[in-house]
Amino acid sequence: MVHVIVRHKVSDYSKWKQVFDAYLNHRMAAGETGFRVFQSIEDPRDITLVLDWEGLDSARRFMKSDDVRHTMQNAGVVGDPEVNYVQDAVTVRRTSAD
Repeated sequence: MVHVIVRHKVSDYSKWKQVFDAYLNHRMAAGETGFRVFQSIEDPRDITLVLDWEGLDSARRFMKSDDVRHTMQNAGVVGDPEVNYVQDAVTVRRTSAD
């Protein structure tokens, strides 16, 4: 599976989250299959996203689109986001039975 890790600061988390949530159908139509949102403990405006994608090409095409850049600006993203593309190498899920 391909993952896109995006890190950026936002001016207002609540405003950013509303725009992020409203953009769900666009992300899904482009190939996103799931996501996680993380906030820094030290600075809750410092956001890290882990977005799951069907494939690398669709993820790159989406992340490089003018529409995504415009939406990020409207959501209050401060500066340029840091974007990294990674794939699963090893996955371990722990349970209380381990």
